[in-house]
Amino acid sequence: MSGSPSRVFPAVPEPLPLARFAAAADLRAAIGLWAAWLQGERRASPHTVAAYGRDLAFFLDFLAEHLGETPSLATIGRLAPADYRAWLAQRARTVERASLARGLSVVRGFVRFLDRRGLASNPALAVLRAPKLPASVPKPLSVADAVELIAAPAENAAGGWQAKRDVAVLTLLYGCGLRISEALGLTRGAAPAGDLVTITGKGRKERIVPVLQAVRQAIADYLAACPYPLAANGPLFVGARGGPLSPRVVQHKMSELRRALGLPETATPHALRHSFATHLLAAGGDLRAIQELLGHASLSTTQRYTSVETARLLAIYEAAHPRAR
Repeated sequence: MSGSPSRVFPAVPEPLPLARFAAAADLRAAIGLWAAWLQGERRASPHTVAAYGRDLAFFLDFLAEHLGETPSLATIGRLAPADYRAWLAQRARTVERASLARGLSVVRGFVRFLDRRGLASNPALAVLRAPKLPASVPKPLSVADAVELIAAPAENAAGGWQAKRDVAVLTLLYGCGLRISEALGLTRGAAPAGDLVTITGKGRKERIVPVLQAVRQAIADYLAACPYPLAANGPLFVGARGGPLSPRVVQHKMSELRRALGLPETATPHALRHSFATHLLAAGGDLRAIQELLGHASLSTTQRYTSVETARLLAIYEAAHPRAR
């Protein structure tokens, strides 16, 4: 088992590019403090900080046009509920409800941060309600489809070492239930070689995950074929030119395999994580144990998989029971 943290690159997230924010000097300084707080105290990933920054930038751009002035801390302090509603109404024309709800959550969090630091206060947000979202249900693959999907890259002889890499990544996602960021965040020194591996997940929280022999073998096959020297503190999975493997490459590969195998659009890299949890639950796995393996902070998040299993059992019942026909 490797005891070292699995993600060490980049060591420090890049700061938010403040040039893109329509904001006065005092508000820009506050945004810088907020970004540093997200990265330092909240331990948010660079991707999360960047996503929050985009949502805040959309909000400030709207305010600049809506109010006819460059937003400042004083501007934030005097916003009325009608201003926030106008922003939500405009955003609702171009984004889905989930994005709308996330944007509102980001703005709420930023204003709360300003309030706690004594920089600005605005109670108008308290009267707003986030848009209701439909309950999301994980969409796993069947066991047969998951196995076929993982094996498919190896059947491409022209793929060479990259085909072995793809098999290793997909096997890791399904065999250990990892997020794609967790798998691609592994360093060469933290490559699974024993029965357990330490994973650094959201919020830089570490968890220990068992590693199947099939996962270890797939990674060993990839390492034996990889033409690049891999530094112990560098990425385990690399791209065609030897740099860190991009999530987009894995997503593109999944898209190719999906089309080749006739799988639905929901067959994404994250669906392999859903499949890991659902298949464990179907085999009698304990919900609390699955929560620990997935790194979920709340059991309610893991409980979504029970609805998938219940739906599957009902489908079997309705297809098999004589009185259901």
